[in-house]
Amino acid sequence: MNKIRKAFENGKAFIAFITCGDPDLETTAAAVREMVKNGADLIELGIPFSDPTAEGPVIQGANLRALKGGVTTDRIFEMVRELRRDVSVPMVFMTYANVVFSYGAERFLEACREIGMDGLILPDVPYEEKEEFHPLCRRFGLELISLIAPTSENRIARIAGEAEGFVYLVSSLGVTGVRSEIKTDLASIVAAVRRSTEIPCAIGFGISTPQQAARMAELSDGVIVGSAIVKLMEQYGRQAPEHVGRYVKEMKDAIRG
Repeated sequence: MNKIRKAFENGKAFIAFITCGDPDLETTAAAVREMVKNGADLIELGIPFSDPTAEGPVIQGANLRALKGGVTTDRIFEMVRELRRDVSVPMVFMTYANVVFSYGAERFLEACREIGMDGLILPDVPYEEKEEFHPLCRRFGLELISLIAPTSENRIARIAGEAEGFVYLVSSLGVTGVRSEIKTDLASIVAAVRRSTEIPCAIGFGISTPQQAARMAELSDGVIVGSAIVKLMEQYGRQAPEHVGRYVKEMKDAIRG
C-alpha cells in the first residue's frame, strides 16, 4: 500500500503545506518537524517557482523570497534527505511542470524516490495532460495527486476514477489564499468523487480557521492548509516553527471534532 493512504488511517487527516526556503531551509525543516509533532498527517512541500499561477499573494511572496534567498531544487532534496532520518509521515512535492521539466523529469522523479518522497502535485498540469508525467511517476513509485475543482463537473468521475493517493478537492474558484467563507457546494462534489473511487478526498484552498477546518472535515476525509501556515512563516521568520506547531495542533484538534 502506498504510504499516502496511511495519512488517512487514523480518522480525518490534517495536510500541511509549506513553501521550502522561506526564510531559509533550516527553518523550513524545523517547521516540518513541529507540524508533524503536533499532528500533521501529511506534508506538502512547495518547491518555489518564479511564476506560481495557482497561488495567491501569500504563497507567491514566499516563492519569490525563497528564490531570492538562493533556494534550489537540489538543496530542497538535501533537506528532505535529512528530514527523512526522523520524519516518517507521507510527504509530497507541490510544484509546477516547468520545475520538473527544467530539472529533467526522469532525473527529478528518480531523486524523489531516492530521498523518500511519496507523491507529486502539479497544479498546472490538467488531467488531460497527466500522461506526460504519470508513467514516470509510476516507474519511480510516486503517486501523482489529481486536483478536482468546482468547474470539473462532468470530468469528476473520470478524474476521480483514475486518482492516486488522495483526491485534492479545490474548495473554491481562483487562487490559493485565506477566505472568510467558502460557498461552493462541496458536499455534492465529494459525493460524486466517492461514487467513483475509494481513495480519500481532502479539501484545500482558503481554509484557515479551526471552524472552517471542522466544517470541511465533516464533508471530506481530510483538510489541506497552506496560506495560513505560510503567513506565519512570513510573520515570524526564524521564530516561526513553534507558532506553526501551535497552529497545527489547534487545527488538528478541530478536525478530530
